[in-house]
Amino acid sequence: MRSVEPPSDISVVRCADLDAAIAALTNDQCYRLEMIMPADNPRVAELSRGDERIRLQVEVVEPAPSEIPDPGAFLLTRAGARDHWVAGRAGMRYRDLIPGRLGGRYIGSHICIPGGGPVADYVHFHRVRFQMIYCLRGWVRVVYEDQGEPFVLHAGDCVLQPPTIRHRVLEASEGLEVLEIGGPAEHPTFREHALELPTAQLQPTRRYGGQGFVRHVAAQAHWRSAGQPGLEYRDAGIAEATDGLADARVLRTLPGTASALSRWVIPLVHDDDLCLLHVLAGELTLVGAGCGTQVLTVGDGCVVPAGTQCSLALAAGCELLQVSVRSADSIQPEPTFR
Repeated sequence: MRSVEPPSDISVVRCADLDAAIAALTNDQCYRLEMIMPADNPRVAELSRGDERIRLQVEVVEPAPSEIPDPGAFLLTRAGARDHWVAGRAGMRYRDLIPGRLGGRYIGSHICIPGGGPVADYVHFHRVRFQMIYCLRGWVRVVYEDQGEPFVLHAGDCVLQPPTIRHRVLEASEGLEVLEIGGPAEHPTFREHALELPTAQLQPTRRYGGQGFVRHVAAQAHWRSAGQPGLEYRDAGIAEATDGLADARVLRTLPGTASALSRWVIPLVHDDDLCLLHVLAGELTLVGAGCGTQVLTVGDGCVVPAGTQCSLALAAGCELLQVSVRSADSIQPEPTFR
């Protein structure tokens, strides 16, 4: 974790258990939580009481350089790595999908909430360049600033959370699983004390940090041909909302079509800063220089470096999520935050 120097007026307190320290200060000494980071496995929190501010900080052992994956290498994560879950913010569990975080530029998290019911969340916002949530299993009820009443994300639905939009997770089904992809990898989460959700106004076209809010509903999506019989995709609308900064789409092959192919082969080469693939259903085989031959099944994912020449052979019934983000200097300045 990169060292973040606190302002001079904040007292730094080292602690071994961040959750316990936050609970002691908020329950016994009337402090209130202002910021916590990172969302997965938090190690820094800031609290206030009147004009007094405290930063809680957990001492961490930095990994040796040899333990950090090369940010320019092909990265593969398997669904079977279930022992790598860590406790995150608001009682959520996180599994890392981008080992090494591409030098700190991106985080990909497989998030679950084991028990159903109300979620111990609060109105908050993030200082990010890009952030999206894709629902894998179950459902989750959420609410967003100026976007109307709370709504439910079902499996296959996704949202683009533009920079600084206030939001809250309200309730989840038992066994909820989502993917969260964003950057930078370690960004602060600020608690919003002054705003209640839902807000009275509805502003579906509002921009937050230069981006629009997107709610993509899978059941209402329009599928388009991907250039081969039986191969199609749905676009989440994220490219338009981010002015080309990012893109997210789901590609699928349809069994029982007129195609005589048992697999649909598509080339993949890109110049994006991030290209993340995650298998939602079925199976595919990836072949490429620097990647070898990799068979990916449900829950497996990978990050394909820019310039890598590879191909994807999708079996019938395969469904694949692809998320791409372009580099900062190729699109626009960093968003301004309020």
